[in-house]
Amino acid sequence: MTEAMVGGAVVYLIYRWYQNQKQASQSATATRATPATATISGDGALAGQEQSVGLRVPASGGAMLKDSRHGSSGQAEEQGPRGKVMATAAAIEQAELRDTWAPVTAWFREVFKLNPQGVNWGRGVMVLDVMLVPPIVCAATAEEMYVLSAIFGVLFAALIDPGGSYWNRTWHIAVFGLVGAGVTAGGFALATSGWGWLVLATFGVTLVAGLVIAAGVHRYVAANLLNIWFVLALALGASLHSPHVHSHTWAQVVAWVAGTGLWIAITFIAWLIQGRKDRPPPFPEIPGDTSPRKLTPPLILFALLRALGMAGAAAFAFGSGLSHAYWAAIVTISAMQPDLYRTTVVGEQRVIGAAMGAFAAILLLLILTEETGLKKASVAHALEAVAIVLIVHAVAVRFWNYAFYTAGIAAGVLVLVDLPHPGNYSTEGDRVLWTLVGVGIAVLVMLFAALLSKLAARRAKAQPQPG
Repeated sequence: MTEAMVGGAVVYLIYRWYQNQKQASQSATATRATPATATISGDGALAGQEQSVGLRVPASGGAMLKDSRHGSSGQAEEQGPRGKVMATAAAIEQAELRDTWAPVTAWFREVFKLNPQGVNWGRGVMVLDVMLVPPIVCAATAEEMYVLSAIFGVLFAALIDPGGSYWNRTWHIAVFGLVGAGVTAGGFALATSGWGWLVLATFGVTLVAGLVIAAGVHRYVAANLLNIWFVLALALGASLHSPHVHSHTWAQVVAWVAGTGLWIAITFIAWLIQGRKDRPPPFPEIPGDTSPRKLTPPLILFALLRALGMAGAAAFAFGSGLSHAYWAAIVTISAMQPDLYRTTVVGEQRVIGAAMGAFAAILLLLILTEETGLKKASVAHALEAVAIVLIVHAVAVRFWNYAFYTAGIAAGVLVLVDLPHPGNYSTEGDRVLWTLVGVGIAVLVMLFAALLSKLAARRAKAQPQPG
């Protein structure tokens, strides 16, 4: 009963958000251009007659009426004023139908707009080669429960690689790896604690990650990646906490450090092969700016807003005691807007992509529900490979479409986290519920972020200009 109430509330919230977006789009369209209208008089004449029957149509409706007057059939001409009014009513209905769906189709085209030049398969292959190393090593040593720590260690180390001289890159990656080791230890150690401590820790880590913007955009990106990893460590630690699966916190830390060390080793080999020259960052879209920024009230409020959103998701995830509730926290951190000044379209793409990825993961995990024994183990290994391929595709299509990028990352992560506990058909319903809860929290954060952005813009306009 509680799950149904929560699911219904989330669906209603998402519906209200859609209605608000639709109304805003319609208002913007009406402001940009008001279509010409015509009044149908009592005898069927257009515009200017005093005996109107109150029917108003766009100019296109008048054109359609004109066509009905002079068409080859001549039916409207024969039927007189009544036929002309009926033809005009049909034109109005068609125009209203187009106006009703126009904002939806325009929004759909904007969210799923494709950039053919944004696909980078070379980088995707590079990420695939790197990410295949941890699963092979873990499978050879029968320590599959540590593969996620190693995978995210190497992947996030590659993402924050600033490029430039080798020693500068090594220094930045090593510091990131050490801080990440502390985050890994804290996440897996706290995973078995009381849910109140988990909520407090999630709030604190998310708030600190948001305030790191004061140290520069590049460090802010690194802090947000560690924030994501902390949430994943809590979820993974909770999922691995069972009598059938044994996981040690120190071993998870070693796996994370090994992942970051793997990327340092790869960059060293590439540096030697390429003549010890400075290299550009492997992910140039990651901002490299390290100049300090002033913490303005809107930035502080946004960091607090994200922290409260994640604390709410953690309360659902770890305080409800329900099956697979940690999906709410993972979907929330995947869908939540990362910074205050992102465009609304990017925020919507992130939310839609996270939902798409979560439902794709549900369908993939559904394959395991009927499998047992050795076949189940082989299918699990196949799904692990599919999850890696999804992440690789996401990296390759980052600039092709942001929604598909987010979907690939979310699907791959959720499949990897839940492989130790695939569940049954009833747990698939739980995953759907917690996906909706996570999306709902992310939508709330996005709406409040849009309000904060507007207030910040008004505040900037109100300030007197120098000179």
